[in-house]
Amino acid sequence: MGWVLVLGAVLAVLLTMYLVQEQLIFHPQAMPELTRARIAERAESHFIDAADGTRLHAWHLKGSPLVIYFGGNAEEVSWMLGPAPRGAPGTGWLLVDYRGYGSSAGAPSEEALTADAMRWYDYAKDKLGAQRVVVLGRSLGSGVAVQVASARAVDGVVLVAPYDSLTNVARHHYPYLPVSWMLKHPFDSIGRAPAISAPLLCLVAERDEVIPVVHSKRLYDAWKGPKRWAELRGAGHNSTDDTPELWQAIREFLVRPH
Repeated sequence: MGWVLVLGAVLAVLLTMYLVQEQLIFHPQAMPELTRARIAERAESHFIDAADGTRLHAWHLKGSPLVIYFGGNAEEVSWMLGPAPRGAPGTGWLLVDYRGYGSSAGAPSEEALTADAMRWYDYAKDKLGAQRVVVLGRSLGSGVAVQVASARAVDGVVLVAPYDSLTNVARHHYPYLPVSWMLKHPFDSIGRAPAISAPLLCLVAERDEVIPVVHSKRLYDAWKGPKRWAELRGAGHNSTDDTPELWQAIREFLVRPH
């Protein structure tokens, strides 16, 4: 009888983790319409429709090259309207709201976020007239950026606190769970990296407690194209922007990615 109770408890834990994984991976930060309208006084507010009709939103700052930005799992990206133009003067930005984030409708998933990202890339080229496009992904967004780079002709890829795969990171944090069976959103960046020839700038936090540096290094080592590695000394996962080295490296890369 005892083993039955243990088995039941184990199955309950597995089922719970499976059912709540979206809440663990994605933390949507919605924006009230009044806030969006106020911010739109200093940045262009763009809406497009996804393939399934979901209304998507992004912020646009003019400049060249155009950097398409994919944020972290709990990030409302309008905050970048401040540091981005200061950190890389003259650069254009397209700050993407994931589904359920900012002013975008819908609910996030790996499939939806990556399909939407491709749509934003095409919009940048076809509607915004971007000649050079660089994708920048932070943390969760690194997996989105890698998938865009694997399917579109980007001019450069900047990854901040990236991972080899979400499966491997989850296995690090939950070694007692069969995460490879359970995870619905694996974000397998390392599986795509050997085929990507675009130049890479990989920025990692020395003391990253969320994505250990080893996971970033595995992705970096697998990358096919020319690459640069920059370790931000003393930074943790959520303090990379506190280091002046981050924007210095980004500026240099945007001028000379190869």
